[in-house]
Amino acid sequence: MDMSIAPNQLLLDFIQPQEAQETQKPELSNGRANKLDPQDRAFHDWYRFVLSFPPHLVRDYIKKFELKKGQVVLDPFCGTGTTLIEAKLASLGAVGLEGNPFPYFASSVKTDWSVDAAQLSVRTKEVAESALAVLRSQGINDEFFLGDPTSMELQTLSSEKEKLILANSISPLPLHKTLVLFDCLKKIEGEPLYRHALLALGNALVFKISNLHFGPEVGVKKPREDVPVVSNWLVEIGKIVNDLRRVSGRSFPDAKVYLADARNLDGVEPHSVDAVITSPPYPNEKDYTRTTRLESVLLGFINSKDDLRELKKRLVRSNTRGIYKGDDDDQWVSEFPEIQRIADEIEKRRVELGKDSGFERLYPRATKLYFGGMARHLSDLRRVLRPGAKLAYVVGDQASYLRVMIRTGQILGDIAQKFGYELLGIDLFRTRLATATKAQLREEVVVLHWKG
Repeated sequence: MDMSIAPNQLLLDFIQPQEAQETQKPELSNGRANKLDPQDRAFHDWYRFVLSFPPHLVRDYIKKFELKKGQVVLDPFCGTGTTLIEAKLASLGAVGLEGNPFPYFASSVKTDWSVDAAQLSVRTKEVAESALAVLRSQGINDEFFLGDPTSMELQTLSSEKEKLILANSISPLPLHKTLVLFDCLKKIEGEPLYRHALLALGNALVFKISNLHFGPEVGVKKPREDVPVVSNWLVEIGKIVNDLRRVSGRSFPDAKVYLADARNLDGVEPHSVDAVITSPPYPNEKDYTRTTRLESVLLGFINSKDDLRELKKRLVRSNTRGIYKGDDDDQWVSEFPEIQRIADEIEKRRVELGKDSGFERLYPRATKLYFGGMARHLSDLRRVLRPGAKLAYVVGDQASYLRVMIRTGQILGDIAQKFGYELLGIDLFRTRLATATKAQLREEVVVLHWKG
């Protein structure tokens, strides 16, 4: 294996040998979707979007771009940090931008390997004992509660916060126990390990404590009256502790993560980036903030509708629920006839079908705003790239707007060329099954070169 690509033994510890990988290439289908392979679990599954792209794809492009130790990879839509972690494991500098506060928090924690594992284990066990003692004083056994929760005074969310989350996304008793644990956890907020402990609670909350399910849309399954909270949190703590122990004493480049809008890269040093590996949102009706809403609200990252509005304004306009008066990104693509053609076709289809809701009327505008936002991003990105930088954008075809096909990769490649990028190619990553139409849509990697 080229040691400039995998310069430390740790990377080999966390992935299978190259020969094994060669026989396990991802199928071009929804079969493996975005599930983590066992060898990719470390760091990545501290907290992760269901729709995150897989770590092996990042490694593929680190290798394809022939990146060397010390070079810098940027992910301007970093989500929960997949690219940043893989870059760090390969001894590359990593910079990420993310507009959603909880994924931003997750990325910053998942790339911080400086916390003492033993101290994290000890202090969180103390917090757990404190939370269990509070629950016992209330007559609650976290593991086997046999009482009637309707007869108890349980902690609840404020009415404003309750309106921000999906109805029935968490049952009253697990919510109460989570809030008790969160209160106890906040007592160590000043300690360096607090952020890792909080992220562990966020992960446990979504995947073990709540009633949420992802398929891939976020929804609510049959509510569970009770579920252990403290022990599920400690399981997540254990994963983090074990991963930190594996990197103890080793040296890695720092990763920088910013809560920022990818359309404005003022926080990134000019001419500092050697490569971009990223997966921006796709133009569809998916409100990506719903995926993270429960943990964002319960753990204090979103406290009001105003907070939610400010969050959405930092994001590329990829759905109608994120469009605001005064949005004008569409002016960036006014000279692209294909984008206008798609918008006109969507509007024609809307009229033919008699679709007349406020959101449906916004479908053509959402399409133009999305590509305009991506154009703004690609324009501003040029000043932070070094000459010769390579870029990989994972995007997917969409037919969410009244089944009008949007070839996202092709259009993004055309926009990039307009701003002086060289289009090296569009690689097929996989096909995926559209949930509405049951059609197979292409998911692709748009590969660009910035000559400088």
